[in-house]
Amino acid sequence: MKTLTMIEMAGCPYCANARRAIQTLKAEGGAYADVPVEYIDENAEPARTKPYAGMYYYVPSLFAAGEKRYEAQPGDDYDTIYAAVRAAFDAITKS
Repeated sequence: MKTLTMIEMAGCPYCANARRAIQTLKAEGGAYADVPVEYIDENAEPARTKPYAGMYYYVPSLFAAGEKRYEAQPGDDYDTIYAAVRAAFDAITKS
């Protein structure tokens, strides 16, 4: 199974919503519970973001196998973020 990589920043409210959505989906069980998630803090671990350079501007950004699945936009609410995270999980679990 592919790993979902989330690039985030400490203190980012959009990132907090994405983490909440991930936790909610994993708690549902089934295939979602088994999706491996790797978190990269853009400020604390800048070297780990180099493979994604130029592929995103906003955080959180979600990637599966190097392909961007979601990039938050200013004003995204929890429902928008949850739907995007769910779509990313679906892409991983159905591949």
